Amino acid sequence: MELAEQFVAFAEAGNQQRFTMQDGRVLQGWIMEITESALLISTGVGEQGNDIWVQLQDVVPNSLAYWDSKTQQWLAFNLV
Repeated sequence: MELAEQFVAFAEAGNQQRFTMQDGRVLQGWIMEITESALLISTGVGEQGNDIWVQLQDVVPNSLAYWDSKTQQWLAFNLV
């Protein structure tokens, strides 16, 4: 499975997504769009939110987590 497809599965895994960037920033929010090389995440709340394009290679792979509504906790997501 290619990287973009893995990130689609990540985006569909839970209500929100959270991950760390190579520069140390932690982004949390809703993945709105995914291309072959980047994703668009909407962070913040309502009108105060920010849409940020992120290169997939800039995401720390073992930092992926999603909010599981059933268990009400963050769960790790592993890229294949």
